[in-house]
Amino acid sequence: MEQLDLDALLKTSYDICDALMRADVGKVRSEGRELKVMLRNDLALLGAHLIDADKTMTDEEIDFICTTLGFGRDALIIDDIRNRKGLAASAPQDVPQCFKYAVVADAEAKLDPDPFKRQSSMYFYDTFKVFGQHVLALYGAPVPDAEAQRFTEYMDRVEKLLNEYAVWRPVSQKSYRVIEPAMVTQSPEEREQELEQLLANLSELVGLDEVKHQVNTMVNLIQVQQMRQDLDMKAADISKHMAFLGNPGTGKTTVARLLANIYRCLGVLSKGQLVEVDRSGLVRGYVGQTATRTAEVIEEALGGLLFIDEAYALTVNKGQGDFGQESVDTLLKAMEDHRDEFVVVVAGYTDLMEQFLDSNPGLRSRFSKLIYFDDYSADELVAILLQNLEKQEYRLSTEAAVLARDMIKKRVANKPDNFANARDVRNFMERAIANHAMRVAPIKDARGNKELLETIESCDLEDWD
Repeated sequence: MEQLDLDALLKTSYDICDALMRADVGKVRSEGRELKVMLRNDLALLGAHLIDADKTMTDEEIDFICTTLGFGRDALIIDDIRNRKGLAASAPQDVPQCFKYAVVADAEAKLDPDPFKRQSSMYFYDTFKVFGQHVLALYGAPVPDAEAQRFTEYMDRVEKLLNEYAVWRPVSQKSYRVIEPAMVTQSPEEREQELEQLLANLSELVGLDEVKHQVNTMVNLIQVQQMRQDLDMKAADISKHMAFLGNPGTGKTTVARLLANIYRCLGVLSKGQLVEVDRSGLVRGYVGQTATRTAEVIEEALGGLLFIDEAYALTVNKGQGDFGQESVDTLLKAMEDHRDEFVVVVAGYTDLMEQFLDSNPGLRSRFSKLIYFDDYSADELVAILLQNLEKQEYRLSTEAAVLARDMIKKRVANKPDNFANARDVRNFMERAIANHAMRVAPIKDARGNKELLETIESCDLEDWD
């Protein structure tokens, strides 16, 4: 597998350091810090962390760190590297300090013009990843488990940092979770009744008219083919795999959960569990580990639906030393080997998912069913807000309802880069409920006053700006 060029990455990262220094991002220059030195020290810390896993540091390993990072070979430098041993899992220094400035620059668009296109954090990430891979390569194959595990955990922490500040779109850090259906023995009549209820639940979702139409069409196709099979007629082979394309907060995960149970009621899936995962739950830090991890997730998904969110992250660096392609290859093979045992739904931003599907000839053919999730309108987002408040036994006062509608309309009319549809509305609601609690808690007569405890007032609403 072709590797990203470490020397080129280091040069770009040093250029980023210069740009961040000139812009004084995070007051790095005014505080007298030198970012290049910080970057080199953080890389040396990672190298020492990896080679110390076996409690020994050889001259060859230290030579590699010194030569690659431009350190001298004097006794003080060698002693310094030898003293950079482990990283406590919860210690502040287990995420490189230099990332702070790149994250701030990307998240707040501090570089203008920005020749790195708000990807400074990702360049740093790739530099640390490839440097770590080169360090592990010193061991030959196979890489010892302790060293490989340290590297995987280290890069997972970095990915989490980038995700927390929303500067790396490819990951959402769902990592890996399984949602099991209620497993009870059902008669055909009970299964049919549950199917009707699931389709009713789908119909009751706000908006998503085209999505509902597509899912109902799929259900009808499957049912008709089953009727034909019952009469020993030829039945078309219908691919159940899908690609959900749309922006965040447009209901993709909600529909995937319903679809898993719909397929179970149709007899397409034997169990109907939803295994929800993203790149961080599939990709690991060294060759071979990713295939094993992906195979484990697939095994968990057999009998159910595997939902891969932000799937384009798996091929964003295709052919450039990223192990996401290894996960894709493993997935495609499993989809052939276990053709009728599980269903795969991949999801993410429309334009990036189109690139994902074009990245491998097998992907476009496997996910021929594309379902587009449009952004919600302002009226639909207001309806979602009211629904969610009602579920929590809250309501808006007359004045608050008018203000909330105005705020949401303004948000939709001037969508920021991080616009997240229903997710924005949920955050808006949660802030309102928290503000309501702060206002009501000190009131002496609040206990037992239902109207006071359930009513969100205008003063509780906090705009996004």
